[in-house]
Amino acid sequence: MSYQAAIDQLSAMAPELYTRPGQPRRKFSLDEIGVLLAALGHPQRHFPSVLIAGTNGKGSTAATLASILTTAGLRTGLYTSPHLARPNERIRIDGTEIADDAFAAGYFHVHDAAQDLVLKGKLAQMPSFFESLTAMAFLHFAAAGVQIAVLEVGMGGRLDATNVVDPLLSVVTDISLDHTEWLGSTIAAIAREKAGILRRGGTLITLPQHPDANRVLGEVASELDVRGVSAAPYMPPPAPASSGSYAVHALGTSVEVTSPLRGVHQQRNVALAIAAAVELATAHGFSISPAALSEGIRRTQWPGRLEHIAISGVDWILDVAHNPAGAWALRAGLRDAWDDARPRTLIFSCLRDKPVAEMAQILFPLFDYIVFAPIHSPRATPLSDLLAAAAQTGTPAEAADSVGHALELAQGRAANGVIVISGSVYLVGEARSLLLASIPQPAGARP
Repeated sequence: MSYQAAIDQLSAMAPELYTRPGQPRRKFSLDEIGVLLAALGHPQRHFPSVLIAGTNGKGSTAATLASILTTAGLRTGLYTSPHLARPNERIRIDGTEIADDAFAAGYFHVHDAAQDLVLKGKLAQMPSFFESLTAMAFLHFAAAGVQIAVLEVGMGGRLDATNVVDPLLSVVTDISLDHTEWLGSTIAAIAREKAGILRRGGTLITLPQHPDANRVLGEVASELDVRGVSAAPYMPPPAPASSGSYAVHALGTSVEVTSPLRGVHQQRNVALAIAAAVELATAHGFSISPAALSEGIRRTQWPGRLEHIAISGVDWILDVAHNPAGAWALRAGLRDAWDDARPRTLIFSCLRDKPVAEMAQILFPLFDYIVFAPIHSPRATPLSDLLAAAAQTGTPAEAADSVGHALELAQGRAANGVIVISGSVYLVGEARSLLLASIPQPAGARP
């Protein structure tokens, strides 16, 4: 079967967090992914792994750690979510995304195995979108003989499909309120779900954060006799606050840290990646040199996170700030991009389960004008609700007919200015593809 057929079938699946009218709500459980992986030969047992959970920053941490490991010469799998442009981005080995033919073969292998299990009564239903991709990633990594895999938890932790692995390390990034309908309405409840990736006698790598998150993580770690490793030693000197280069002491020497990921908030994610790499080297025997640590950080690629694209005098800044914590991080990260003499325009859209009014209060007053863009998701916030949120902040705004139209409207208002695109991965992904397609490419180059 073809790659397009695989994409069409995946696209037809209902998202895990939402159901169509009249459909029963899907329940989260590790039982079904466990049955499926058993039928596939337990591919997740063929390689060691690091599991990363959290609300914000887990993708950046995963990408940085995978880059360090790849630079160290280790064949490294990386599984992340969501994607910006196409699902292949979620499954990578040594920075290269899975090829279309391998993606299609993996999808239909998983689909056929699941269908057989359903027919035999061993599975109650076909796997979800995320379960399918998780199984595909494990198969791809096992077949390629990766030496280690870095796995980003999709949502929560305790019942996430990635949590079927037995990780060498469990990393928990910053925890805040998000997906409260599923994970709980408090930081403590959400932290307990994230703590579900800890293993008895295992290792937790984290940083001090919200007191409620610290308390819960500490309680669960104590219950499971988990050894805690703080990434605090790998944070930059406290002053002056800067997102530029700095040095940390790691692997017995001074290591220069120069991350391409913009924003002071990324220093926490980089510190977690360094701590994980050091732990893998010192406690698990992986060959990682100080030079590979520094160079791996420098080579990290993780687009859509305070990403700058300059086109015809306009600075475009793309950031997938999809919740209030992300909005605050974006707001802080924009300080370096502002010039009071230049117009500031925001292109925005978000999903309806997000606290629109709160995100509006954080971001909208920073801008001279806002353009709201429709996104291709049944979960999108109606444009009328977005316009009402802008009105509450007193920020002028209008709604576009499409993402492409939003780019045109914003550019028309921001000649030689700054345009920020944020609020939804769906929006940033589509806008980024359109912007890159508009840049002339050398013959034979791929955007």
